[in-house]
Amino acid sequence: MDEEQFGPVLPIIRYGKVQEAIASANRLDLGLGASVWGRDPVQTRQVATQLQAGTVWVNQHGAVHPMVPFGGTKRSGWGVEFGVDGLKSVTTQQVISTRK
Repeated sequence: MDEEQFGPVLPIIRYGKVQEAIASANRLDLGLGASVWGRDPVQTRQVATQLQAGTVWVNQHGAVHPMVPFGGTKRSGWGVEFGVDGLKSVTTQQVISTRK
């Protein structure tokens, strides 16, 4: 897998060892999102924290919430959308000072 996938497609790649899968995913210069699937919540959490992606879903993929920032890492995405960080990324502060 060397390109980002968009649309109703979820590529699945099997690996013999978890560390091989993490290394393979992190080797890419893309990092919009990733998902980890498994039955052990401790192990899936450990894997998720090692992946270099803007969002990592566990036992799901593609779920976004408008109050939670969403953005990629590396060469993925266009900055941050949603949440306070998303709002800050498309606004500029302005101070207006008026003498009384």
